[in-house]
Amino acid sequence: MRPPLRSLTPYLLPITIGVLLAVVLLNAFPQLTGRQADPTPPQPSVQAPGAQAPLSVSPRVEAPEAAQPRPAPELRQAAPLSREQGPVSYTTAVEKAAPAVVNIYSSRVVERDQHPLMSDPFFRQFFGDDVPARQRMLSSLGSGVIVSEDGYVLTNHHVIGGADQIQVALRDGRETLAEVIGTDPESDLAVLRIDLDTLPVIELADSTEVAIGDVSLAIGNPFGVGQTVTMGIISATGRSHLGLNAYEDFIQTDAAINPGNSGGALINAEGSLVGINTAIFSRSGGSQGIGFAIPANLAANILEELVTQGRVIRGWLGVEAQELNPELAASFGLQAPRGVVIAGVVPGGPADQAGLQPGDVLLAIDNRPILDARVTMADIAAVAPGETLPLTVVRGGETLEVILEVGERPAPELRRPE
Repeated sequence: MRPPLRSLTPYLLPITIGVLLAVVLLNAFPQLTGRQADPTPPQPSVQAPGAQAPLSVSPRVEAPEAAQPRPAPELRQAAPLSREQGPVSYTTAVEKAAPAVVNIYSSRVVERDQHPLMSDPFFRQFFGDDVPARQRMLSSLGSGVIVSEDGYVLTNHHVIGGADQIQVALRDGRETLAEVIGTDPESDLAVLRIDLDTLPVIELADSTEVAIGDVSLAIGNPFGVGQTVTMGIISATGRSHLGLNAYEDFIQTDAAINPGNSGGALINAEGSLVGINTAIFSRSGGSQGIGFAIPANLAANILEELVTQGRVIRGWLGVEAQELNPELAASFGLQAPRGVVIAGVVPGGPADQAGLQPGDVLLAIDNRPILDARVTMADIAAVAPGETLPLTVVRGGETLEVILEVGERPAPELRRPE
């Protein structure tokens, strides 16, 4: 006859505690079972193709402080695109551009989270505070484009941001570590440099000549499967208000751009670079026919500044602006919602020194009406620090003319990812 279930009740608590303690001990000290802990760090969801990047970690790669200013890189300019007749195959264009598109493997070391039971004081009393810290390596995958015989490589800031080591793999099988020349998070561009001989170099097209309907090819290393090429058309230019970067002027394409394509090349039907692939609009994480690339002209300008200056120099007013809606415009006595309202002024900044105040409505800059806040922001960034700008401001229903000396936009505060 079976004993009643309640007769086992006094033994359930000790048995449960014993099982949990055994699990913790075996997890923290696997040698107790006669097996060794797996030294291989967990792999990310995106695996690198072919040859794996080495797991040894060198010190964090930082942009060197050059004693002498670097000369501007020499870029190869492509001839204007011919639109008279489309080719049957794009083999020539791909063979011209693809060797200059590289795979980028970046890695960093982070502290591995300890077992959740270790946060319980009951279990910590058995181990104290001497539980050894564990480390793991995180790797990310992206693409880049060689744009100069000097070894300069354009890629996205988010591909190499926070990396301890960056490895570049060429299509011809060569691999090398890369030096970070500079990054610009506000445009999501970065410049690397590799030291190899006889480098393939891509030609840059004039991205202002890109037209909706042009054939576009995206070259990169999606999902780590190896270099691939996808085809589509240019579906829009001058895209902004996407909330991706502080400064946006994207080329939109329906050529498939997938994870790992970031930093790769968007080329035209003749194999010339028209943009650097940087983002996609997707609800699933994969390509849904809406991809964005940074125009080649903008990328070339940022490349030159990062190489020669070590940073991107932009004009700055030192205000926090908010776009006007009809309700706000009516409250300020304006007939139409044009201009921006100054929501905040940076203490000691150019606007503060010029006497601007929160609540002022900025109607025009350099006698040009403000119709789009982001376009105006880009126009201000193009003004050299130290130059003066006339501003038209409405304060308390009165129109004022203010002269402001443009300052240099401070670099954004970067925080290493956790």
